[in-house]
Amino acid sequence: MLRRLDKIRFRGHKREDFPDLAESPNASDTECGDEIPLKIPRTTPRDSEELRDPAGPGTLIMAAGVQDFNRTESDRLNEIKGHLEIALLEKHFLQEELRKLREETNAETLRQELERERQRRLELEQRVQEVLKARSEEQPAPPPRGPTQVSNGAEQRGQGLCARFQKWCYDRFGEYIEDFRFQPEESTVEAEEPLSARRLTENMRRLKRGAKPVTSFVKNLSALSDWYSVYTSAIAFIVYMNAVWHGWAIPMFLFLAILRLSLNFLIARGWRIQWSIVPDVSEPVEPPKEDLTVSEKFQLVLDVAQKAQNLFGKMADILEKIKNLFMWVQPEITQKLYVALWAAFLASCFFPYRLVGLAMGLYAGVKFFLIDFMFKRCPRLRAKYDTPYIIWKNLPTDPQLKERASATVSRRVQTTSSRSCVSSTPASLGREEDSSRFHGTKKGNFHEIFNLTENERPLAVCESGWRCCLINRDRKMPTDYIRNGVLYVTENYLCFESSKSGSSKRNKVIKLVDITDIQKYKVLSVLPGSGMGIAVSTPSTQKPLVFGAMVHRDEAFDAIFSQYMKITAAAAVGGDS
Repeated sequence: MLRRLDKIRFRGHKREDFPDLAESPNASDTECGDEIPLKIPRTTPRDSEELRDPAGPGTLIMAAGVQDFNRTESDRLNEIKGHLEIALLEKHFLQEELRKLREETNAETLRQELERERQRRLELEQRVQEVLKARSEEQPAPPPRGPTQVSNGAEQRGQGLCARFQKWCYDRFGEYIEDFRFQPEESTVEAEEPLSARRLTENMRRLKRGAKPVTSFVKNLSALSDWYSVYTSAIAFIVYMNAVWHGWAIPMFLFLAILRLSLNFLIARGWRIQWSIVPDVSEPVEPPKEDLTVSEKFQLVLDVAQKAQNLFGKMADILEKIKNLFMWVQPEITQKLYVALWAAFLASCFFPYRLVGLAMGLYAGVKFFLIDFMFKRCPRLRAKYDTPYIIWKNLPTDPQLKERASATVSRRVQTTSSRSCVSSTPASLGREEDSSRFHGTKKGNFHEIFNLTENERPLAVCESGWRCCLINRDRKMPTDYIRNGVLYVTENYLCFESSKSGSSKRNKVIKLVDITDIQKYKVLSVLPGSGMGIAVSTPSTQKPLVFGAMVHRDEAFDAIFSQYMKITAAAAVGGDS
């Protein structure tokens, strides 16, 4: 509609386009049909002679000026007429717009609702005034002198007392009654902050400072149990056992809490008090840098993310172990907890609480101060008889359960494939040929691939090998720097088979005796297995060989390290003899 209006507006000439009277050229007579007819005066023969006379040109100029003036007046009238038509059309279109806007906004309905609300408000005001008038009329009037009106005065007094009592109750408890009104809960959405390296490091430091009291308390408890200070642990053991024997364990803990708060009050007032078994080691606080390069920011975010990842991983392990303990994931472990709970329930039903509390307190003191001390000093004894420690270590996490499930599935597949291979082999083959085929790789027998003796076969843990990539940092060529393949471990060797066809020269064989160092290594988290790997150092290499991108890194490391320890122990015994 607006476009149509613009077209109508600019159909004629603009006002600026019309020249003034003095500057306008001579207009033609056929420009508009509504011209006012011009009155041409009659000319006499004498006048015609004057017009024809070249000596009198003034009369000709004057007649031309009058004609031009009449023409410009008609043009102006036409222009005004066009503007009036445009104004009428604009008014019509604006009225249509206003009508549509009124229909869209429903102004009439809003007015009606407003009038209804006003009527309701007036009615409520009238009702309130009526109630107030009724209450003022119900007030007790002065009692009359006659004896018949004494009872009516007593009733009015009773009603007045009830009204006063109600008013007093409302004034005293009305505020509390208003608090119990149910209102819809307001849900507020918190705005999330954008990722910032400085903010991330500051939050990690805040978390570390906030957890410092808890960590210091745990350190003091472990130092008390480890007999870090013999005199302090002995005094604590004697005081605790005496308090439990006389039934003062709970008052003792409450007194210690009050004492801790009192010391914190004095420390807040400026006193220098240090009450800790293990002395606090103040870590140097690095001042925050104002200008950081892109690489420094990236490294800072990586360090903080690694700390957060490890912290969240530990918390997740604890929660998953507790969940699996109560969900009967391993029935033999949960069964012990089940029996212990039944024993505690029966003891609480048949024995007095004082006796049960005494037994539990004495057991806790002896275990905390004596049994745990012996178990920490003797790891083998702890691995055999410390039931809570054994249960906690054997509880699996969810990733461990997934790995076990995948391992069992792979073992079932391997057993079925081995059975099919054994059934398909002819009966004339001996046990050695069957075993060599079972332990053979994709390209042939195991000892032929790595040029080893026939008795060198992969261990039972790595019958199918571990998929990984060999990273040789001594090589500079990309083809030799990283190789994909499978890693095996035998009784004396660590063998790596390259996955490229025809690359037998690229296979790697390392004697376990020649290994100088073996440790877990992390390359990049984007690789398979979260970048987990194993670094092996040998005298022939300047930098350690890294077997990275291993999904079952921990299983491979335990197998290689245990076999490495056996070989080194046997070599040491042979050298001593």
